[in-house]
Amino acid sequence: MSDPEIPPVVSEAELQPLPARKGRGLQITLALLIVIVCLELGLFLLVFPWTDYWTSNYFATFIPQYFWVWESAYFKGAISGLGVVNLCICFAEIFRLRRFAGHS
Repeated sequence: MSDPEIPPVVSEAELQPLPARKGRGLQITLALLIVIVCLELGLFLLVFPWTDYWTSNYFATFIPQYFWVWESAYFKGAISGLGVVNLCICFAEIFRLRRFAGHS
């Protein structure tokens, strides 16, 4: 039988916080990019199904037998629901961006 390993003792000096990592600017830039993309996509998916252009695009006439699905208010509502999900992701990312506030 072997003895279980005993964890090493950690001194107070080793518990000091690490300095800020480099690349924080890249993290902020990527978070802002996600916010912008989710905001634009969310607004588009929320509004576009209810416009007149919805039924005059390529995908609406791709399979003519299923055109009734494309015009269905339930289907339009589902697409608008995806837009709401994208907007929620956008606002969650905006809230997460607050973690960078106050840091240099």
